[in-house]
Amino acid sequence: MPGPDHIQAHIDHLVAQQTSSPIVGTTFSTGPTRPLRETTKRNTDMKRKCPGLRAIGTGLLIGVGLLTAGRGYADERTNHMPACSLATLKGQYVFSGSGTLLAPAFGLTGTQTALIASAGYHIFNGDGTGMDFVTFTVNGINQNVPSPVPTTYTLERDCTGTYTVQAGPRFNIFVAHDGSELSVIETVPGVSLADGPYRRVGSSR
Repeated sequence: MPGPDHIQAHIDHLVAQQTSSPIVGTTFSTGPTRPLRETTKRNTDMKRKCPGLRAIGTGLLIGVGLLTAGRGYADERTNHMPACSLATLKGQYVFSGSGTLLAPAFGLTGTQTALIASAGYHIFNGDGTGMDFVTFTVNGINQNVPSPVPTTYTLERDCTGTYTVQAGPRFNIFVAHDGSELSVIETVPGVSLADGPYRRVGSSR
């Protein structure tokens, strides 16, 4: 995107072109001579257009300035936020959620669907490991998931990562920079589930 100096220089060039026409009434062309009054009127009209060009230029400069300031503010906020690490997720996070199963999840075929729901809490140990205590139902039927279930997770500096239940579902996760909350979306084909934020309510044991 052109910078403010480039835009202003282009506007000044246009204005100079519009106002530099000769005001004499004769030319050296082979055609008829243009009357002085007509040429003077043309120059006057051009000068009247100059404020409009300058107004447009001012608007463009303001727009570029606001865009630059907005990007700078976003970059500044990002630069001052603490980077995440595995240790950011540490403690107990209570959760509950519901979603829909589609084929091919849970052996569904064709257009079959099923409703799922879960509630419990995560324990993150701050080192990429953890465990879940959970009740999970399909169409209202308890699946009697044994608890606790071992889990693993990854977490990048930008506070995005993954979360996997042993022999179970997988999620992409989005974590607050201070580790106080996280949101999840399941990535297993046929499972439509996104939930959060889950809040940290206690420390891990």
